[in-house]
Amino acid sequence: MADAKVIPFDEDRPRRRIAGARRVRAVPAPAPAEEAAEPAVAEPAAVKSGGVDWDRRLAGGLAFLRRRVTGDYEVDEFGYDKELTDQVLMSLMRPLFDKYFRVEVKGIENIPAEGGALIVANHSGTLPLDGLMMQVAVHDHHPAQRHLRLLAADLVFMLPVVNELARKAGHTLACSEDAQRLLEAGELVGVMPEGFKGIGKPFGDRYKLQRFGRGGFVSTALRAGTPIVPCSIVGAEEIYPMVGNAKTVARLLGIPYFPITPTFPWLGPLGAVPLPTKWTIQFGQPIATDGYPPEAAEDPMLMFNLTDEVREQIQHTLYKLLVQRRSVFF
Repeated sequence: MADAKVIPFDEDRPRRRIAGARRVRAVPAPAPAEEAAEPAVAEPAAVKSGGVDWDRRLAGGLAFLRRRVTGDYEVDEFGYDKELTDQVLMSLMRPLFDKYFRVEVKGIENIPAEGGALIVANHSGTLPLDGLMMQVAVHDHHPAQRHLRLLAADLVFMLPVVNELARKAGHTLACSEDAQRLLEAGELVGVMPEGFKGIGKPFGDRYKLQRFGRGGFVSTALRAGTPIVPCSIVGAEEIYPMVGNAKTVARLLGIPYFPITPTFPWLGPLGAVPLPTKWTIQFGQPIATDGYPPEAAEDPMLMFNLTDEVREQIQHTLYKLLVQRRSVFF
């Protein structure tokens, strides 16, 4: 699959032209000094451009389907399918980003235009929609339209369908080896160190950062010599206000927690619809790591200090954004 060759679709074929203006016939006037003519009615330019645009979209869609059927597309060693992500997965997430959560993106200039970087964000919301919205924010708002490769928990890759979609979207297991390989290859890597402690915390603890682990993400960034970009996300905490946790049900299902919200499970599938909160995603000033010696990755005190610096910067920005926010929904 990795050696498959993409066959480009020929878009240089002649296109059907849309009829132009109607032919005009002059109407003789009763007096020689006056002449009247019916004005030409030209077809709106928008219709013409729209027709060509639909032709192009149809041709591109047919080419995409042909490559899917024949297997003439590329994936990398992690299973990342760039074409599927750009044309399908991003298109599915974009309405949620633009219209439903109305995400406002700040500080996108702090993400480098090229080369590896580790984006570290807070995690919340009961379901990991914040990671997906961060992925859309980086791709759609960065001038270079960069792709964010998220590090996900083991549970993600144990679920049917979700496993395949996560791989296709460029995500991989949250382990230092995979993260370092991606960073050294010049990729943007996203990590949420709070893990299930952050995403499954009760509503009363919203926007209070949980423990950031043992600083493994700092060690990975130091080894790769890539900057760390703190990221603060406001709005995700309220999409599923978690007021309880059915621990017995969670143990039976083999999941970290079973959320109880004001709408779930009382309203059934309808209770799984997130509340339309207003989001803000802000990327902070990058923290450089390339100035440290190679052995710095093994220094526990340095890792602790850098981890604390990243955590404090995210927490401070969260408080700042919350003060500036007018309403949860507007």
